[in-house]
Amino acid sequence: MDDDGLLSEQVAYYRARADEYEFWWERSHQYELAPEAKAAWDDEVEFLESWVDEQRPGGHILELACGTGIWTRRLAPRADRLTAVDASPEVLKLNQARLAAADRDRVDFIQADLFGWRAPERYDLVFFSFWLSHVPPSRLVGFWETVRGALKPDGRVIFLDNRFSPRSWPHTRPDSYLQERTDLSSGVRFQIVKRYLEPGEIESELAGLGWQCRAAVTETYFLYGTATDASA
Repeated sequence: MDDDGLLSEQVAYYRARADEYEFWWERSHQYELAPEAKAAWDDEVEFLESWVDEQRPGGHILELACGTGIWTRRLAPRADRLTAVDASPEVLKLNQARLAAADRDRVDFIQADLFGWRAPERYDLVFFSFWLSHVPPSRLVGFWETVRGALKPDGRVIFLDNRFSPRSWPHTRPDSYLQERTDLSSGVRFQIVKRYLEPGEIESELAGLGWQCRAAVTETYFLYGTATDASA
């Protein structure tokens, strides 16, 4: 399968599991963890939330691959305006429904393929969570050019993602960026992109694309960082 087909299948997978996505974040239902692992997950989630707050997100924010709104709900009260983009109409509907009523008027939702969409204006902040790992190597240059085109000269990027952990799944770090996932409600299997990166890898990768990046990891589950356009 070429990357076009792979990315289409990836969108289909996340559309199919829109209703259960937050189960993964909450580690409930089929994603339940053993008590010790769940406590570690919750601690690291709390750290991520605090870290994002410390970055003082504000102004006009662009959230790419906004999903069901786990981070949209946190960003919206801090934004003057927030534009939330995702390829799945199912997750956008859930995102909008889960927003606090006081925040809905300041959020604009856009359904679009992130590999074809271009921002119509410039933003103070571009934010994406658990998305960069779904960008195949062949699309990295184009994706980061899209981000560059969306930022004001003094703008910045905040990103969050998974890191590889043998305590999670898969239990060994894959050699390929292809990963098979099953929609548990239907049993249908999908292939998606999943790249696991460590801080040095993402910093080096972005330096080669003209970005200054600082990344770090939590003890087990997450990668997080910021980036600015070194050419701006």
